[in-house]
Amino acid sequence: MTAADEAVDVLLDSGRAPDDILVLTTGEQHPWAQHELSFGEDSYWRQQDEGGDVFFAHATAERAAKRPVVVLTVNGGTDEDTSRALPAAMARAGSLLIVCGDPERLRNLL
Repeated sequence: MTAADEAVDVLLDSGRAPDDILVLTTGEQHPWAQHELSFGEDSYWRQQDEGGDVFFAHATAERAAKRPVVVLTVNGGTDEDTSRALPAAMARAGSLLIVCGDPERLRNLL
């Protein structure tokens, strides 16, 4: 998760708007998503729809909208789940896809 957070920081520091960025996880949800989901699904998804900030979701979340930049965090999940997450993340990325995770595992899945 640290690499994804650092990637988001670099993107923001380079001038990317927060609502340009979607962070997807293949394993445990990002702490931000966990916190926001504690207020209920409706509130959580409304934040995505309203924009204005980086949005964090699980890679399997069908409601996660396309954004110019997607940061895919391979932080768990089965190899099959991760193999499905890669093309799904690519489809959601308008111009840039950043993949964070164990390089060896990713090479084996490609």
